Amino acid sequence: MPAAHLLRTTFSLLLALLASTAHAATDCPAPVAPPTPEQLAAAAAAATQDHGLLWRARRDGHDSYLYGTLHVGRLAWAMPGPQQSQAWQATDTLALELDISDPQTVRALTSGVPAPALSAKTKGRIAAQIAAECLPAGALAAMHPLMQLSTLTVLTARRDELDAGYAQEAILLGMAQAAKRRVVALETPQEQLDALIPKDPRELQRALDDGLTQLERKEVRAPMLKLARAWAASDLPLLQTYEDWCDCIHDEADRRYMHGLLAARNPRIAERFAALHAGGQRVFVAVGALHMVGPEGLPAQLKKMGFELTRLVPAP
Repeated sequence: MPAAHLLRTTFSLLLALLASTAHAATDCPAPVAPPTPEQLAAAAAAATQDHGLLWRARRDGHDSYLYGTLHVGRLAWAMPGPQQSQAWQATDTLALELDISDPQTVRALTSGVPAPALSAKTKGRIAAQIAAECLPAGALAAMHPLMQLSTLTVLTARRDELDAGYAQEAILLGMAQAAKRRVVALETPQEQLDALIPKDPRELQRALDDGLTQLERKEVRAPMLKLARAWAASDLPLLQTYEDWCDCIHDEADRRYMHGLLAARNPRIAERFAALHAGGQRVFVAVGALHMVGPEGLPAQLKKMGFELTRLVPAP
């Protein structure tokens, strides 16, 4: 149960954390700087290609849109392409897994779960990874240990020029706030934490051990980079085979954990989106791309609920 799968709830928390980090070690990338107006203009001018996955969802006489996102990104991917821009203009509500602009949501994610008792060995391993990412010793102390591993996993992606500051959810939130568009969360922080953090102490310890081992062996970067490139290329077939190459499914326990983390949440997300759509809202739904794949993915769930799904990106 590697830490690579825990990054979805912490990408939004990193910018403030990194702003206070002293990057004394030369092998730690500096935090991403806010893009200049010139950089934004250049990125917008170059946004001739869509990234990610996009469907039009039609029911009740009007359209909403379903967009598969990546929780890290690059400036070159930050601006919406032509199809995404059209979908955005045709909608009035942004629906995300969580609204990470809400301070209560951030507090719940960072300090809302009691930390388990850890052995001195486990504490030492976590501390070593915090130091390896050039963070102050107490920078992650308020977080649950699995959330600490999630944050550390995201930080390792900086070495491949992938940064949480350019995550699609963060970009879309900025666009929504600028346009004074309604933002809706499709889940609660507790629902996500319940999916992320095993209740059985033995499973929790296993998750910590597996995640730390992958960080120590530097095994999280290659699958994350492959995932990012597949997302950027809108490579739906490759994303559909994620479990074959993620190096994250080693036994049935891993398979159950992955199911709880992704597919098991999809019916609830689909139902809450459908309720918004039925209320007359034209919704731009932005949810992690791995929620879109397979027979239990969100497109499949919505088809069962009577939506007509048309794939826009990648083009059919």
